[in-house]
Amino acid sequence: MAVRLLKVSSVATAVFASSGFCLYSKNVDFNDLSIIRFGRAAATTTVISYDYLTTLRDVQYGTEEYWAVKSKVHRRSAERLRDLCCANRGTFIKVGQHLGALDYLLPEEYTSTLKVLHNRAPQSSMEEIRQVIREDLGQELSDLFIQFEEKPQGAASLAQVHKAVLPDGRTVAVKVQHPKVQRQSSKDIVVMEFLLQVVHWLFPDFAFMWLVEEAKKNMPVELDFLNEGRNAEKIADMLKQFTFLKIPKIHWDLSTKRILTMDFAEGGQVNDREYMRKHGINVNEISRNLGKIYSEMIFINGFVHCDPHPGNVLVRKCPESNKTEIALLDHGLYQVLNQDFRLDYCRLWQSLIKGDLKGIERYSRRLGAGDLYPLFACVLTARSWTSVNAGISQTPVTQSEDVEIRMNAALYLPQISNELLNRIPRQMLLLLKTNDLLRGIETILQTRASSSSFINMSRCCTRAIARHKRSKTKSRTRLLQISLSELWSLCQIELYELMLWLRSSALARWVCYLLNCLPYTN
Repeated sequence: MAVRLLKVSSVATAVFASSGFCLYSKNVDFNDLSIIRFGRAAATTTVISYDYLTTLRDVQYGTEEYWAVKSKVHRRSAERLRDLCCANRGTFIKVGQHLGALDYLLPEEYTSTLKVLHNRAPQSSMEEIRQVIREDLGQELSDLFIQFEEKPQGAASLAQVHKAVLPDGRTVAVKVQHPKVQRQSSKDIVVMEFLLQVVHWLFPDFAFMWLVEEAKKNMPVELDFLNEGRNAEKIADMLKQFTFLKIPKIHWDLSTKRILTMDFAEGGQVNDREYMRKHGINVNEISRNLGKIYSEMIFINGFVHCDPHPGNVLVRKCPESNKTEIALLDHGLYQVLNQDFRLDYCRLWQSLIKGDLKGIERYSRRLGAGDLYPLFACVLTARSWTSVNAGISQTPVTQSEDVEIRMNAALYLPQISNELLNRIPRQMLLLLKTNDLLRGIETILQTRASSSSFINMSRCCTRAIARHKRSKTKSRTRLLQISLSELWSLCQIELYELMLWLRSSALARWVCYLLNCLPYTN
């Protein structure tokens, strides 16, 4: 295996060196050259592979020493991968951010290290921003806006957002794509695909080709800002019943494939507990409402916003109504769930919430997990198999369980990456990422132990399945039976929620206190 690695590194080094020599005297931004980007990625891949091969070679598998040494290799490799993403920027940062969101699917050393990429995105110069606006909108920036803040509100892997004011006085956010991303993205994905194939050749247990397949499919969609605008309007209409949800209005006359202009959204990031404390925002209300939004998207509409990282979810107290609002940003990537998949997913979650093991096995198998259905259930819920057996709504999350899950994730990583993720439907991959991002927000807000998210999911699953049954029959008697069954299930959920509220209310604590104060009699 070491000989294989030497051959790969020798070829990469030779190509890299010869190309660098040819371009030495030219006035070229070397970071834009595909050969430089490939050489940097190949060198990093070689170093990481060599580290794993040599460091773990003489350590006995399964011992405490093995896991300690492996953790250190994970950390070093994650830092090298982070540095590569920061150097190559663009698509590399986007994929790195995706990896950083895969809690419980990747070792903690990788996810914690790569999460910082959300704050390490590249920033285009104002001259580059002006050039993109000039090329796409046909006018100078100063002719379109009476004010345009040069410092971006935020910079992401594919674009950056500037606050601006229109001639009529309205404040808008202008999202401008980095000028080189479009040209580099397809080449970067080819590089990643090649290097991942090399890694898989060296380490047969490593199989993350699904990640490149998803990037190849999703990147062109995310780079089309007109598609993002259409998604924003579509989801705003689908979720119009939630008055607390704000989707910024799109200004189509100032939008193109590389520029998206929308109303400016105020607020703090959903993971900023200090901001919420200062503004009197209830974290439990935020967590509950976020659960409502995503349950409706996944189980009812089958149209799912797939990037709910904290920078894309803002919260605030509305100055006029004093009500808490959630603003959902960045609508570039949505997953459309087909009906059969969505209904099986509904039934699987109902089984998970109730602890129905037969249902868990049946619907996990229908979703492609096969004999790995226990592992799939644990990955999907980020809960231990003990909690899944008992019903995840019945067993609160504990710190010891979180530690157990991370240890098991490291232990079963080859099975997760090589078998499970390669056999489940592609639709499931983005849902897993979405689940992990939402779970991360709940962890930061310290609301993971709450049952409110399961209650919202139960309601949506019940409604989705009843709606599907109604669409399959024309019998009035059958329609009445379905509606009554749905009503009874929703009433049971309401009663369960009321019971939980009473159990945690001040009245319940006061009654318990009085009972404890009563004199004991035989």
